Amino acid sequence: MDEKDGLTNPVDNARLNSLLDRFAARDRLALARLITLVENRAAVVSTVMERIYSRVGHAYIIGVTGAPGAGKSTLVNRLIAKYRAQRKEVGVLAIDPSSPFSGGAVLGDRVRMTDHYRDSGVYIRSLSSRGSHGGLSRAAREVVKMLDAFGFDVIIIETVGVGQTELAVMDLADTTVVVTVPEGGDGVQVMKAGLNEIADLFVVNKADREGADRVKAELEMSVHLSRQEGGWLPPVVLTQAEADQGVDALVAAIARHAEYVAAHRSPERERERRMREFVEVLSAEMEERASRAVQSGGANGVVGEVRAGSLNPYTAARRVIEDRKALEELLAEGSAGAPGRRGPVVHQRPASKTDP
Repeated sequence: MDEKDGLTNPVDNARLNSLLDRFAARDRLALARLITLVENRAAVVSTVMERIYSRVGHAYIIGVTGAPGAGKSTLVNRLIAKYRAQRKEVGVLAIDPSSPFSGGAVLGDRVRMTDHYRDSGVYIRSLSSRGSHGGLSRAAREVVKMLDAFGFDVIIIETVGVGQTELAVMDLADTTVVVTVPEGGDGVQVMKAGLNEIADLFVVNKADREGADRVKAELEMSVHLSRQEGGWLPPVVLTQAEADQGVDALVAAIARHAEYVAAHRSPERERERRMREFVEVLSAEMEERASRAVQSGGANGVVGEVRAGSLNPYTAARRVIEDRKALEELLAEGSAGAPGRRGPVVHQRPASKTDP
């Protein structure tokens, strides 16, 4: 047993080591199983992330977001083809906060990407919150880092919708592309949703339809009014993804933004990003450990009083936090190495149908 891994079961530790060795050898099935662990929030996920973290930081991450029906999946399909033509390996993470892996209407849009399923240089995976939106941004962050550590050159994150969950996920991207369409004053809706604040590039897709030039003008005006002088001004690109028109211009615009990001990298911003990630990981890890421990019987006395209604949750939380021994026991019980707790449960559910 390797004590630093937090796994007390030698069988689980050996299985995890084997899985990670296969991952390092670029075994797609090992990648799929590790992503499944992340999605199921297995207790061993933190150990996995510790082991792969030294290999992250090489991929360029592109976020694609916008309202449903904007043609994002078709656009992503075209982007995959363009990057593959440049001999770059591409990982795609399709965020689906509304439905599980049941082949629903949202995931039906992924059919447009099936051209690439048999391409060994492309990996496509959908990630669902299954109704638990709070953990989705953390899961997405971990999956993106896995794809990065696996060796993909470009990672594309596609989100469905423009809610808070999607905006949090877009924080992972080096370049964020906001996709809109001409109908219904969509440019105004983009501005109302606050997407103009996170966009590095705007795309007006289905630009053959009436109103495309108007939406482009609205977005360009919004950019000039809201952005500071001297900074990056997001361009607005007209595309017809179905006809593969304007996509080369989009790829060129993404490349220009990547050059801008590289030339204006701020050490202070990087330090802030690392601290923000640390706080997010720490708070999420404590929350997940506490939740697992309580569900398995930890803090039994306090939990019993809360369930009976004789103790409010705030007082109960303070009582546990202020009792150092109780807090240590609670967090230890929720760890991957807790007695009786399995580490890498790699067969919790089959890999997604989109996995090779």
